[in-house]
Order: sequence, then structure tokens, then C-alpha cells
Amino acid sequence: VQMVESGGGSVQAGGSLRVSCKASRAITSVFNSKIMAWYRQAPGKQRELVGTITRLSDTNYAESVKGRFTISRDNSRKSIYLQMNSLKPEDTALYYCNSDTGDFAWGQGTQVTVWGQGTQVTVSS
Repeated sequence: VQMVESGGGSVQAGGSLRVSCKASRAITSVFNSKIMAWYRQAPGKQRELVGTITRLSDTNYAESVKGRFTISRDNSRKSIYLQMNSLKPEDTALYYCNSDTGDFAWGQGTQVTVWGQGTQVTVSS
């Protein structure tokens, strides 16, 4: 069973994105029994846990995303979702989903890129 992530993209700092994950070939009862999780991996860094969701939708989050990210799940669709608000450049990463113990085959991930606000440069003669 391989996870399929989608919905990533590029957004300016402060913006929002919603990414999705589907375990399309999983047996529904097996998926429903799992604590599911979102992970992310930034360039040059190890994969880190973003948050988890139980089958009854109890959630836990990493301190770095608490209050900004929300995980939800639809057991009938064998899917989980990650709503990301108030995005920061440091949220830039490849986002993956799996169970909290990595039971399923890892998918390709979905890339989330957050651009900074930029800085105004004025040149006068």
C-alpha cells in the first residue's frame, strides 16, 4: 500500500495551503485502525513528524506548527488532510503521510514552498 500525497504548491509567507493524502489501495478497516501522521523533510535535513491523528480524530502537533496547522481525516475515503495557515519560509519542505509507525510504503510526497515577504530595495542617484 503506497500513500499518494497531493496539493502542494508555492505560497507567500502568511498564506495558506491544504495538502491531501490517500491510501488508495489500503483495506478500509486497516486504514481506519491506524494512527496516521504527516511528516516533512526540508533540504539537507532529516524527516520530521508534523502531527498525528487517531481514528477518532484526536490530534497532536509538533511545537513548530501548533496553532497554525490542522490535521483531519476522512476514514470512508481512506484520506487525511493537512490545512496549513500562517505559513513561514521555514515550513518549506516535502510533505509526506504515513501511519505513525511507517506501516505503509512511502509516497513521493508533495512539495510546499513558502516565499518570504521580500525586502524593498530603492536605488537613487
